[in-house]
Order: sequence, then C-alpha cells, then structure tokens
Amino acid sequence: MAIEKYLAAGVRLGTRVSNAYLQRRGFVFSVRPDGLRILNLRKIDERIRIAAKMITMYDPERVVAYSAKPYGFKPVEMFCKFVKCKAITGRFIPGTFTNPNLNHYIETDLLISTDPKADTQAIEEAARMGIPVIALVDTDTPISYVDLIIPCNNKGRRSLALIYWLLTRQVLRIRGGELKENEDLPVQPEEFEVKASIEGVSQ
Repeated sequence: MAIEKYLAAGVRLGTRVSNAYLQRRGFVFSVRPDGLRILNLRKIDERIRIAAKMITMYDPERVVAYSAKPYGFKPVEMFCKFVKCKAITGRFIPGTFTNPNLNHYIETDLLISTDPKADTQAIEEAARMGIPVIALVDTDTPISYVDLIIPCNNKGRRSLALIYWLLTRQVLRIRGGELKENEDLPVQPEEFEVKASIEGVSQ
C-alpha cells in the first residue's frame, strides 16, 4: 500500500494521550508540536500481517468482528463479507459469548475489536471465556485483555475503512489462493467506508 494512502486516510494520527506500552514498544513514531502522537507506519503494516496470519488459523465461522461505534459498522460488515466471519455491530448483548442458553449466543474462538474503549462488554466476555482478542488500538486506547494490537487511528471513518480493507486483503492472500500475493480486493477501500452524510464528519 502506497504511503500516500495511509497519510490521506489519517491512519497514523493518534491522540494527545499516549499509552505507555505503545510508547515503549515503538508504536508511537513521533509527537507533533501540538502534542498529537503520530503512529509508526512500519508497525501498523507489520501488525496487519501478523493479525491476518493469526485470523487464518481459525475457522472463519467462529471468528467475530465487532464494532460498537457507527464508524466501524461498514468496515466490519465488509470485512466479514469477504472473510466469511461473523459481524456484530451496535450494542453487544450480554451473554453473547458466555451464556449458551441464550438465543443470541455465539460460539467464538477469536474476537476482532474495532475500539476496546467502546467494545468493553465483548472484550470482557472474551476474557472470561479465554477467547483471544485482536484489537485496533489508538494511542489513548486501554489494552487490558487484548492479545494482539494493531496500532492505528481507530476513530476516523477513512482510517477504519483502510485498516479493515488491508486486513481483509492480507487474510485472503494468506488463505489458499483466494487472492494472489500482489492482487488487490475487487473493491476499493472507499467501499469499506461509512459515508460522511451518515456520520456528519469528513474524517
């Protein structure tokens, strides 16, 4: 992916608050004069590849991608459409991972969280059930119970669309011949994006 795409989508833009763990592990590349943290693009790319490899180790029917925030709804749905996993958007109903007696119970082996700050119910249930968690993590995101971090701007609609598009592409490239090594998805990252008219913002 050309660096211009990352920059245009604001993928590396963090916040003015920095998680000490991210700072120590080199996920934060620099700090702007206004205090905004800038994430390390090399680490973002590296973690997308690691996460994709991890995802391919599981039966897609038992992988759940979740977003409590509207910005993540379409990226999660498009990711699951291509990867064939289960998408959950909006409110996470208690017991979804923990209570087999409920109609909405889902047997899950892996959770992908769009924003742990908003997805707390899902992450807490995953932790109780021993379900590993991959999470998109901004510089101010809590990382309790997260097993694999993908550092990125997890607040902007363009950033979320591009991250999920890249993750989708990498999963399909790794899985048996669904995409060739240098082949892209049949849709552009914009197709993963929540439209500005819905959210009322430009980024």
